[in-house]
Amino acid sequence: MKELQYPFDCAYILKKKRSIKKALLSDGSTRIKKKIAVLGGSTTGDIVSVLELFLLQYGIEPQFYESEYNAYWQDAMFGNEELDSFAPDIIILHTSNRNITETLSMSMTKEEVSEALERQYSHFEVMWEKLKEKFGCSIIQNNFEMPLYRLLGNADTYDYRGMTNFISRLNMKLYEYAQSHDSFYINDINYLSASYGLEKWSNPLYWYMYKYALCTDAIPYLSYSLSNIIKSLLGKNKKMLALDLDNTLWGGIVGDDGVENLQLGEETPVAQGYREFQQYVKKHKELGIMLSVCSKNDEENAVAGLKHPDGWLSPDDFVSIKANWEPKDRNIVSIANEINIMPDSIVFVDDNPAERAIVSAQVQGVAVPEIDSIENYIRTIDRSGFFEVTAFSEDDLKRNDMYIANAKRAQQQASFENYSDYLLSLEMQATIGDFEPMYIARITQLTNKSNQFNLTTKRYTQAQMQETFESDEYIRLSGRLSDKFGDNGVVSVVIGKKQGEELHIELWLMSCRVLKRDMEYAMLDRLVEESRSCGINKLVGYYYPTAKNKMVKNLYSDFGFEKISEDEDGNAVFELPIEGYEKKCSVIKY
Repeated sequence: MKELQYPFDCAYILKKKRSIKKALLSDGSTRIKKKIAVLGGSTTGDIVSVLELFLLQYGIEPQFYESEYNAYWQDAMFGNEELDSFAPDIIILHTSNRNITETLSMSMTKEEVSEALERQYSHFEVMWEKLKEKFGCSIIQNNFEMPLYRLLGNADTYDYRGMTNFISRLNMKLYEYAQSHDSFYINDINYLSASYGLEKWSNPLYWYMYKYALCTDAIPYLSYSLSNIIKSLLGKNKKMLALDLDNTLWGGIVGDDGVENLQLGEETPVAQGYREFQQYVKKHKELGIMLSVCSKNDEENAVAGLKHPDGWLSPDDFVSIKANWEPKDRNIVSIANEINIMPDSIVFVDDNPAERAIVSAQVQGVAVPEIDSIENYIRTIDRSGFFEVTAFSEDDLKRNDMYIANAKRAQQQASFENYSDYLLSLEMQATIGDFEPMYIARITQLTNKSNQFNLTTKRYTQAQMQETFESDEYIRLSGRLSDKFGDNGVVSVVIGKKQGEELHIELWLMSCRVLKRDMEYAMLDRLVEESRSCGINKLVGYYYPTAKNKMVKNLYSDFGFEKISEDEDGNAVFELPIEGYEKKCSVIKY
């Protein structure tokens, strides 16, 4: 829905939130259901209602528990029957500098201020620990915005008695906790308030009148920030930037102006803008975001432009280059098919509003930001939150290279008439075994990102995955796959729960970048082997259909499982006796 796309009209969203919600709920989308508790240190009603809109837009249907006004501490520390029975999946702690209870005075010593800081921090830390112990779910905590006034003027930033200094130190302690504790995330209202304008954000009128810690017009920005964290936790991030070239990555038209006349570099203000945009785009590779080109151009001219001496990007940075005269919506779908991702994983960036409109209308789910002039490109894409980071693994650093290696595999495949011979030529080697502590973050990430090859689409927080890892009730397998073109990293995860002599498979997923390489058969072989060693004589598998996982509908049947039941929604149960099972994978060594 365009009304919820950044940059949005806050006043319109607040005024029309009921009709927007009605439209979203009537669009027929299948959504992930999640229970979210909002524990507020100020009024939260409109924050919750607008947050719901953004989450519905992201394919998440929330059910909310909302604390009474300023009852966040009581609910967290002492609980209540309603919150306990609600059993949230995510807890949002909406506090602000209005909830800082320590006061400073000019007569205080450094030691006294430090003691006050520890008391204030402990007030929050003990609450986080209590919530983690009770609910074991993800926690999102606001940091603290700067004070509206500076009693000491500029010295308020560095004098130990200044509230600006105190809040900065308190924020740093929150960040240190977030760095060392899984499933704990910061909603950066310090940045939001600065970006919006601290004087407007913290207008005291809204506190005096309504006990809102921010002006009502800024509420959509706050709710949007929260929704980006939540959709990232639930695997709803985008995975690729598909970029136009002319007047998008450089100024000018390469086919008409020539490479030497493109605006890119340090010579003019416009050229500097495009150079900085290329720098920004390239940094996304380090986040594991794939880059592709979707441009109406001759490929020779496109590649020449990407080799511009003042550019930050080169042809090698892209997993796919579609520079031709085909409609861009077709090229977007083609790129998605080549990379084995869904089109709704793509952000399409193009300066031409007509091309944006066509792609938006023809390719369902693709994100199409409304960029205008070059000085706003970075701001628009950055604040849209397409790639919000809540987990980061070593594999993310290598993702672009992994997909480029996939393109080389595809080229090699074309030289073989027999597919089995092609697979053998890859010289594949798998490492399959119980989870390793160093890979828990990556495994958790896979459970939240993998949608197509995922039989149950069960999602885990890192805390829940850690609990599963430490339990004797489960057989767990993670699989890495490498070949002569490179290492694909951890690409497959299976979790089965022991129930007597049966193993009930709660999760089976695989990264789409290793599809059709028989990794699923190698995982099954090892699962049977591990089950036998635990006295298991039967595997029980489950398939729960979603809009995206139709490719694995028949996986268990292909494995040799027998379908035991299937309901009217397509939810199916399969069984496989282990006795007499014979190894199925012959093209992967493990």
